Amino acid sequence: MKTKLITIIAFLLLSASMANAQIADKAKLSFTVLGGINFSNLTGTDYAGDQLENNLLVGYHVGVNVQIPLVPQFYFQPGFVFNTKGAKKTVDPVTSTYKLSYIELPLNFLYKGLLGNGHVIVGFGPYIGYAIGGKVVSEGGAVSLETDIEFKNPVEAGDPIVVTYFKPIDIGGNVFAGYEMAGGLFAQMNGQLGMIKINPEDKRIAEGKTAIKNTGFGFSVGYRF
Repeated sequence: MKTKLITIIAFLLLSASMANAQIADKAKLSFTVLGGINFSNLTGTDYAGDQLENNLLVGYHVGVNVQIPLVPQFYFQPGFVFNTKGAKKTVDPVTSTYKLSYIELPLNFLYKGLLGNGHVIVGFGPYIGYAIGGKVVSEGGAVSLETDIEFKNPVEAGDPIVVTYFKPIDIGGNVFAGYEMAGGLFAQMNGQLGMIKINPEDKRIAEGKTAIKNTGFGFSVGYRF
């Protein structure tokens, strides 16, 4: 009986030791590559204060991040992401597509809870983005016109009327949830909400109630190593 008890205790101690070793190993700093699809919009109010009625624009994102352990199951996850955003607006008979491209720095906090052979992941945090390009494509019937978006703040009194302007800086929040398999592959759903207006001060016109923000959601897949 004593021999069996000693054997059981030794087995439990060995199992606990192996589990702790696995946890410690998984708590090491790791790196991630990821990419996926976006469904973005430009929301807010127009010059008169009416709600914008834009449609979703399909885009994509690709990026990298590093996962830094803080305490067991919690991590800090900074990274760099190339992200496309924008919206579609239809005023019959013309549909205008606003396409914006950003380099973003997400500063997320991540929880990873053991579930099966992998981990459920839940995260949130702020991001700051810098616009590196943009276009407006206007289509009506057989006619199509493409113009570049300019990024500046403010818009000066002598700037052209026909150009579309946005601020270069965007700041907002991320939230995401998904599942990471034991081998490092993961999938997650993402949400993003812009916290600041991206429409610049316009010195060419009287101050109105325009307030445009980036919003969106999407899906990512990636590999952590």
